[in-house]
Amino acid sequence: MSTHSHEPAECDVFVVDQAAVDRVAASLPDDATSRAVAAIFDALADPTRLRILQALLAAGELCVCDLAAVTGVSSSAVSHQLRLLRDRGLATFSRDGKRAVYRLADAHVSTLLAQGLDHAAEMRGSASGK
Repeated sequence: MSTHSHEPAECDVFVVDQAAVDRVAASLPDDATSRAVAAIFDALADPTRLRILQALLAAGELCVCDLAAVTGVSSSAVSHQLRLLRDRGLATFSRDGKRAVYRLADAHVSTLLAQGLDHAAEMRGSASGK
């Protein structure tokens, strides 16, 4: 019988390296920043919102009707999701006559999406290679 475990070992003793704790604690973001980052990742955790953002990444700009057609959800559902994405600073819009045209808020959002897609593809590749 093997004694090897894939679970991380727990410490046998409880010793705090106070210098390391102080150094790491000083590098952590403040509570408001942590909440803002969590809100961004929460917004990215919804498949519909993610598809909307991916569509904007691919197209550059789209209106609600275009996004509804691309994602396969109603215009009212897209509008609701876009409101949340705007509130979280992930999407922005401008008026083009009577149309509201949406785009990603900035290059950071593009980077987050690209990194997430790359990581997911890598994870799926490593899972299929087992």
